[in-house]
Amino acid sequence: MRDTRRTRLTLGLLLVVAFTLITVDFRGGDASPLETLRGLGSAVFGPVERVAAAIVRPVRHTIDAVGGLGESQRRISDLERQNRELRERLRASELSRSQSEQLEELLHLAGLGRYRVVGARVVALRGTQGFENTGTIDAGSRDGIERNMTVVNGDGLVGRVTSVGPTTSTVLLASDAASAVGGRLEGTGEIGVVTGRGEGTSGGRVLRFELLDPTAPIEPGQRIVTFGSQGGAPYVPGVPVGTVRSVSSTPGALTRVALVEPFANFTALDVVGVVVKPPRTDPRDSVLPPKPTPSPTPTSVSASPSRSPNEDDSAADRGR
Repeated sequence: MRDTRRTRLTLGLLLVVAFTLITVDFRGGDASPLETLRGLGSAVFGPVERVAAAIVRPVRHTIDAVGGLGESQRRISDLERQNRELRERLRASELSRSQSEQLEELLHLAGLGRYRVVGARVVALRGTQGFENTGTIDAGSRDGIERNMTVVNGDGLVGRVTSVGPTTSTVLLASDAASAVGGRLEGTGEIGVVTGRGEGTSGGRVLRFELLDPTAPIEPGQRIVTFGSQGGAPYVPGVPVGTVRSVSSTPGALTRVALVEPFANFTALDVVGVVVKPPRTDPRDSVLPPKPTPSPTPTSVSASPSRSPNEDDSAADRGR
């Protein structure tokens, strides 16, 4: 369109008419004389607006969805992060609960034996065929740990300290072949030596007990505690060691050998205690856990004695 004087005049006239109609309609309100024209416009252009809206609405929703895709992804990432944190807290809670129970058992054992212990955690275990069965604990000289101190957990004997650093120490487990612990049978007080079999921590579930007196009685089910060393080093007295499972004797041998199942599980060590001060008196068997009560055997019901055929015939005759 060319910019001429006539064009500008027409445009100005249309603007004046438009403003006039807007003013009249605004001042008239609901009684505006233009209400009829407005209704006519709605009737003419309403269907067109609805068709246009129906066409534009999916496009607008698609644009909104694409625009909110980043926000949705962020929300999904936040939810996944929260789930990971909750799972980690749950695992930490279970671990803390397990460690708390182990610590309570350790303190109970130390209280029964009157042992003064320093608590520690096993941070590493080593033990394979041909190598020492050892563990590393997170306590050292700064915690008062010294060489040749007894190491226990809530179940019983674990081993002895062989080397000490400022913050960590190495423990030789009782399952190692180089480990030799003086032991005493529960009740009888018979003395022997408990040794490891040196088969690694995976095979350390069985120890050997050599009874010094080959004529002394020993039976499966008897339990063994530590005999104790001079001055309480490297082993304090009265620590539960294990239960006799089988006994073998060789004719002419000077000793009798028993296989012992240890109380401590050398493959699952976590919370342990280093005995930094031995008891004043030997606790002997007082630290041993109570023996399990055997379950009562059900009494058998005796069968009624069977009657001979003659007795049956006599009963039949009496019935007649």
